Amino acid sequence: MAEVLSQSQIDALLNAARSGEMDLNHSDQDTEKKYRKYDFYSPRKFTKDRLKMISGVFENYTRIINSRLNGLLHTTSEISVESVEEQRYYEFSNALSDGDVLTLADVDVEGVRESDETPILIHLSTGLVLNMMDRLMGGEGDDAADVPAGYSFTPLELKLYESIVRDLISILGGSWENYINLNFTFRRVESNPTLVQLIGLDETVVIIGISIKFPNASGRMNICLPGMMLTNIFTKISAMNQVGRGTGENNSQEIMDILRDSQLQVTAELGRTQLTLRDIYSLNVGDVIDLGHPTKEPVSLYIGGQPWFSGKLGTQNGSMAVKICETYHVETREEE
Repeated sequence: MAEVLSQSQIDALLNAARSGEMDLNHSDQDTEKKYRKYDFYSPRKFTKDRLKMISGVFENYTRIINSRLNGLLHTTSEISVESVEEQRYYEFSNALSDGDVLTLADVDVEGVRESDETPILIHLSTGLVLNMMDRLMGGEGDDAADVPAGYSFTPLELKLYESIVRDLISILGGSWENYINLNFTFRRVESNPTLVQLIGLDETVVIIGISIKFPNASGRMNICLPGMMLTNIFTKISAMNQVGRGTGENNSQEIMDILRDSQLQVTAELGRTQLTLRDIYSLNVGDVIDLGHPTKEPVSLYIGGQPWFSGKLGTQNGSMAVKICETYHVETREEE
């Protein structure tokens, strides 16, 4: 969101211009690099890593809605994340005009609804929304530059507006699925932004600016995420990561318990030999095949096609058996 001057700052500029203290025809060429002022009385709540994570989430969201809008409006669009900034809510509120429309949406964190008093806010440029409505009704899309300032939506246009934002909100949770399961639900459309006072003016919010461009129109989609909601989400993500790391050994133990009950085929190999097809065809009952393996030498036991043990042939309870004598090492199995 662009920075908005307060009324006192505007009055100071006008007084300076009238008194001649400021030359309107002269523009200073300041070559020094400008830095954004940092307010030490209200430090930032979210680190750069957190903001980078949010940026990645909404870059994924732009890819989803890009294909969604192209199919819905039968056109091509370019959608990208322009900015992710931590601000105070009044900076977002002051940039809105009386004719703008706000959309309120609730967030469910893994089935538990957050406080209804802190919804997320979504704002779409008026010209951009009218272009989308025209395309949705089969038109070519009105030029956004022809929309007069302070345009007010009709009740029918508000219904179309609601239909579009419902679709955009329904797929917002999919962009968070790599971190946490969130479900965003539409609450209502508010045609008068001044009536929306669910967030304190000095409360911290994160504003995501998304640029949307159509062949004959372009605009901006701003998503305002309350700071308290993001704090709760990040807390849950951190807790889930801690739980995942802490139960790694228990999971491995459960896997081993399952594997212990699995069945494997154990094969004792007495020996190997090669015969021609002529010899096999000539075999009769009572013939003896020489396996080339002395009876006193140990035989190999194979598990899963790999040699694991060596043993001696014998009998137990009247059945053929193999007594394990030696366990092969990993290197031996690979050489075998």
